[in-house]
Amino acid sequence: METARTLTRLDGSPLRVLVVDDEVNLAELIAMALRYEGWHVEIAHTGAKAVSTAKTQRPDAVVLDMMLPDFDGLEVLRRMRATAPDVPVVFLTARDAVEDRIAGLTAGGDDYVTKPFSLEEVVARLRGLLRRAGAQQAATSSVLTVGDLTLDEDSHEVRRGDEEITLTATEFELLRFLMRNPRRVLSKAQILDRVWNYDFGGQANVVELYISYLRKKVDAGRIPMIHTMRGAGYVLKPAG
Repeated sequence: METARTLTRLDGSPLRVLVVDDEVNLAELIAMALRYEGWHVEIAHTGAKAVSTAKTQRPDAVVLDMMLPDFDGLEVLRRMRATAPDVPVVFLTARDAVEDRIAGLTAGGDDYVTKPFSLEEVVARLRGLLRRAGAQQAATSSVLTVGDLTLDEDSHEVRRGDEEITLTATEFELLRFLMRNPRRVLSKAQILDRVWNYDFGGQANVVELYISYLRKKVDAGRIPMIHTMRGAGYVLKPAG
């Protein structure tokens, strides 16, 4: 798992990634995974919106679905490359669409991922392309801090105030996800996909179980930081 040392632009600002997919839920999940890496993400659900967003936002990389409702990914790539000839593009293609993958790479796409895919795979492919494109590795701290709660991604030490908290590997990943998204409500589906790496499918009880474990260790005897937003998910925010 990567630490908080993320790839950045040369000026130190976050990388800008454009996610293009007409499946709204899938686009949001990809965006969440990329934001988790510290990148700025824009979403487009049509080819026309993708082209206009690319012109105004000047993304550092694009995740581009081959099949879109207005025109296909190849046409999107052609139009984007007219104004941004070097922007790295990762195509999303159907598992059996070999001709799509060949066409995408022939047209100038840099890589492809076949559906269904893991979010980790998309992130890894983008990281590889962005490193080759010259993005910098930012030497930022590996310590996440929210209120009086700290988590060191390198040493795996967790503290609330002066007290050290011992977590299992899964509890650590869950807390890290919450702390990387402070004050943001995270749904059970998003937590499952990021922490357990599989799609939401009746497994919400495992999230509830591990949230209860975390509460006993992080919030016990203290002002709570982990809150349930009924019908929406969970949010971590500073106490008080």
